[in-house]
This record gives sequence, C-alpha cells and structure tokens, in this order.
Amino acid sequence: MSGEEAFAFVSEDELKEEICRVMKALYQRGLISALGGNVSARVPGAKEFWITPSGVFKGAVEPDDLVKLNLDGNIIDGYLRPSIEWPMHAAVYRVRPDVNAIVHAHNPFTLGLALAGVGIKPISVEAVMVLRKVEIVPFAFPGTDELAKLVEKYAQTGARALILQNHGILAMGSNLVEAEAVAETLEEVSIAQYVAMSLGREPPTIPERDVELYMKLYKIRQH
Repeated sequence: MSGEEAFAFVSEDELKEEICRVMKALYQRGLISALGGNVSARVPGAKEFWITPSGVFKGAVEPDDLVKLNLDGNIIDGYLRPSIEWPMHAAVYRVRPDVNAIVHAHNPFTLGLALAGVGIKPISVEAVMVLRKVEIVPFAFPGTDELAKLVEKYAQTGARALILQNHGILAMGSNLVEAEAVAETLEEVSIAQYVAMSLGREPPTIPERDVELYMKLYKIRQH
C-alpha cells in the first residue's frame, strides 16, 4: 500500500490532529506568524475540507478549533470563523483532485527572492524531487475572489507550489506530510539560492537532461 493509499484511510479525527501538528511545526520553523498562515486538508475525494480558524494563535491550534467547509464555503462543522483565505483553498480542491492538503505560509526567503524578481531554480536534488514545478502568482489581496481565481488558474498548471507575490506561498500535496515537505523544501532551496547569490555566485542548476531522466525513471508526469 502506498503512502497516498494509506492516507485515504485516515479518520477525520486523525486528519485534524495532523493539521494542528503541521501548524505548530510551521510556526516553530518561522514560516508562519502568530496570526498569519493557514492549513487545510480533506479525505481524498471529499467535497468538504477542514481548515484552520481566523484570529487564533497559530502555534497552539487545537483540533476543536478547526472548521469544516464545503467547496462553496458553507460551514459544515466547527464554531470558530474559518480562515479568510478559505476561497483559495477551495479553488485548488475544485480543480486539483490529486491535492488533499494545502499549506499557506509566509516563507521569508522565498518571498524575498520573488520580490527581487528571482525565480526558484532546480539547484538541488530536493528542488527537483519535491518541488518539481513552482509558479509565481500576481498580487491580489488575501481572502478575495480575485486571489482565488488567480490561484485556481495557476494551480491548473500542475504546480506543487505557488508563490503569491507580496504575500506568501501555497504548497500542495496528496497529503499533509507532502504539502508540509513542499513548503519546507521551498524555503530551504530559497535560502541556498540566496546564500550563493549574496556571495556573488550564480548557483549551478541540475542539467535539464538529468531532470528529464528523473521524471522518466519515476514516471512523473510533466505538466
């Protein structure tokens, strides 16, 4: 049984516990702030998803704080106000059946590179294996339909990560561990790229032929 298949049998209580674990890990790593950032997840194939609430300290979110929504934003379960970012989470779930977990963080180095007009490059094995494809989304205010529509458009390219200009990042995965890994790898690659550039060096990238060989070897579809 693959990890993705095993995830399909995770109970909703386990899913909620995992969302809280990821939130705390992101806060401890400095990828989200006290009131910024959000995480959502769903059981594979479900038309509803659990998301973190608005206005609650992100480093101590508990399962009972989470809110369950359908793809139209109607509250199914929970008593707190859902994150104002729920529209972009719902937008991804509508167009990406392969995505069951989303991490929205504020990776400082990743955002800094994007603000400087520098894209993420395949400078490491992790960048190729975990990130695969990263898109930069033009700025739109958080929580708006405009941002949700932009996220929907760029998510349909098959990207695993979106950099939201002047805002943060969106990491997507078949489960929470994968989405968390994408968010963390994005920052690790950004830091390495920044260090090389700050020393006046353009970091060498992994040759395209090797990237293509990896994709063929592991039967990964390029979008």
